[in-house]
Amino acid sequence: MAGYNDRNDKNLYPDINDTYWSTEANQASYTFDVTDSEFGQELSFQQFDHTQQPDSTYAKQPPLYGSNPYLDPSATQPYTGEIFNPAAATIHQEPAGGHKAYAGASEFDDEPPLLEELGINPDHIIQKTLAVLNPLRETDARILQDTDFAGPLAFCLAFGALLLLSGKVHFSSIYGIGALGCVGMYFLLSLMSPSSVSFGAVVSVLGYCLLPMVALSALHILVSLQGVAGIVLSIMAIGWCSLSASKLFVTALTMEHQQILVAYPCALLYGVFALLAIF
Repeated sequence: MAGYNDRNDKNLYPDINDTYWSTEANQASYTFDVTDSEFGQELSFQQFDHTQQPDSTYAKQPPLYGSNPYLDPSATQPYTGEIFNPAAATIHQEPAGGHKAYAGASEFDDEPPLLEELGINPDHIIQKTLAVLNPLRETDARILQDTDFAGPLAFCLAFGALLLLSGKVHFSSIYGIGALGCVGMYFLLSLMSPSSVSFGAVVSVLGYCLLPMVALSALHILVSLQGVAGIVLSIMAIGWCSLSASKLFVTALTMEHQQILVAYPCALLYGVFALLAIF
């Protein structure tokens, strides 16, 4: 039977606050007498100094978390914001006429803008509109070769919407008369022009030149056109549209000295649109 010997033992259970929690009791070494057992030896528990420096053999070992200090929970390193800062993109210079490519860029970065994919060029739309507003203005023939349908469609919708504000529903008439007029002008210009004529260019020019009729329908909302003043304004709008369309056709198709011949069928077409606006 093992016996527990304490040199501070006065009674069986002395005051525990005086013996167990005392400094002298904590610093004492404890021995267990096992002489009565079959081993016949004495076990001794000694005290170790935990303030000693580690051995040099352990100091040379690599750290537990390797070379990554972010995995060490005891490390108190301040955040410098370098984790979320991507590296600078590397720019590769392309040959002349190409685009600059960035390292890591996807295939969608080199895609053209959406308006360009849809065939809508805002610069050409503005230049064609200015050419219609000012028939005496010189226009580049290369701009007229662009078959743009965004402007004509917008002007047709605006013309029908303004007539609708006047109590007239003529959307089907506008598109029907416009389609027949474009087909007729295409065949007429194909016979008159020495060069080839594009049907898209004919539709684009006739649609842009509808802008004065849009202004006439907007004026009809404020005042009535069924009078002398209305007839005069309608004739002016028809002349404006036919003059702009004939000038654009002559410029695009290189038809010199034939503007009057082209302006006459254009005036007939826009005269029908003027009747829709007046009556």
